[in-house]
Amino acid sequence: MYTTIIDIQKALSSGTTCVEILDYFINRIDNQNQLNVFLEVFKESAQKQARHVDEKIKSNTQGKLAGVVIAIKDNLCYKGHKVSAASKILDGFESIYTSTAVQRLIDEDAIIIGRVNCDEFAMGGSNENSAYGPVLNAENVEYVPGGSSGGSAVAVQSGMCIASLGSDTGGSIRQPASFTGTIGFKPTYGSISRHGLIAYASSFDQIGTFTNCIKDSVVLYNIMHGPDEFDSTCIQSKKEIDVSKLENSKQLTVGVITDYNNASGLDPEIKKSIDSLIVKLKEDGAELKEFSFPFLEALVPTYYVITTAEASSNLSRFDGVHYGYRSPNSNGLQDTYVKSRSEGFGTEVKRRIMAGTFVLSHGYYDAYFTKAQKVRRLLKDQTEDIMANCDVVIMPTTISTAFKIGDVKDPVAMYLQDKFTVHANLSGNPAISIPLDVHSNGLSYGLQVMADQSCEKMLFFASKKIENLLNTQ
Repeated sequence: MYTTIIDIQKALSSGTTCVEILDYFINRIDNQNQLNVFLEVFKESAQKQARHVDEKIKSNTQGKLAGVVIAIKDNLCYKGHKVSAASKILDGFESIYTSTAVQRLIDEDAIIIGRVNCDEFAMGGSNENSAYGPVLNAENVEYVPGGSSGGSAVAVQSGMCIASLGSDTGGSIRQPASFTGTIGFKPTYGSISRHGLIAYASSFDQIGTFTNCIKDSVVLYNIMHGPDEFDSTCIQSKKEIDVSKLENSKQLTVGVITDYNNASGLDPEIKKSIDSLIVKLKEDGAELKEFSFPFLEALVPTYYVITTAEASSNLSRFDGVHYGYRSPNSNGLQDTYVKSRSEGFGTEVKRRIMAGTFVLSHGYYDAYFTKAQKVRRLLKDQTEDIMANCDVVIMPTTISTAFKIGDVKDPVAMYLQDKFTVHANLSGNPAISIPLDVHSNGLSYGLQVMADQSCEKMLFFASKKIENLLNTQ
């Protein structure tokens, strides 16, 4: 079974071809259709790429990702391939260019196997909001995989690819990683170009990865990050991380935010696992520092005020006129707008557009949007103060394990699933979810590690060290 990049490299060195490796993954996808992961398998283009890479291997000119099969979330553009953001309003739309992150993987000879299901326009925490039905958790098909990048998470969890790309606006990579026992990484805001990512909330969105090992996350990050002329928010520097130096004897200073570890509603087993890890870290020589973060209860409200406002603006382009779905029952311009958007968007997307339009409206802008931006500044300053005194912060990724499909019906209760993950998006810090343990209910849950901005090297180093400690328990 192929689960890591090293597995692929070993197979290629022993004579296995990229075409054979691709066939292996296509068979796994075909045999697990019930999970509803792939909206489309790019069989023809993937086979063409596999044959091309096999030729390059013969001449020893292959890239770093030769033969590595990768799935992409259905909000990432890939020229000549459909992309829908799991929404009816973009049904049948074909991209005319390739996103920078995807192109950089292809340039290193990765094989893009297909587009995977997600919450519509990346809005959701369970992958139940897709126009194409929910993704099922491979650990237990009665449970959600998390969202919005649920398809990306399950694709890796169930061995349908080596790695996958997702997007993380408020935890959409880390939360499903926690629910599926995978590694979900969100980089510093601006480190990976957003060019070709269908926007939800532009000041929050980041492309990240799902993998089975931390080293693979580093390899993919090294390839994808760096300046891009098509994204003015990109950080104008590129610092490669040496994978071989992830493990060394440096002792960590680890921050623990007491408000998180003692949060109301936190599953007792998750809290116990984190407390146990803290003891383990101390025994290993790490210095533990406790911090207070008074903005915990303000995180989710602040996040949803700003992101819905940005979504209201970003999604105005889907109007039934320029491209995408147009209602066949419309009569006149205004009727086209109203009916196309009403029929094309799902309930959750419409809810967030309406909320965003409200907080931006005359008379409410200062009361909600301006105030939320001020709170964002305060919590960002507080986060910088914390990170100035430690290498990384550890906290729960999620408040519980995965919940049953259909169990969380209240939108506010669903939004609170993001309680621990929105912090890193509001502040722009890099964060990762690594598997922490398996609950007595048989479902996985993760540990979230957060580092200072542009300190991915420290984030990966600390995560690897913690992973090693967890494996010795």
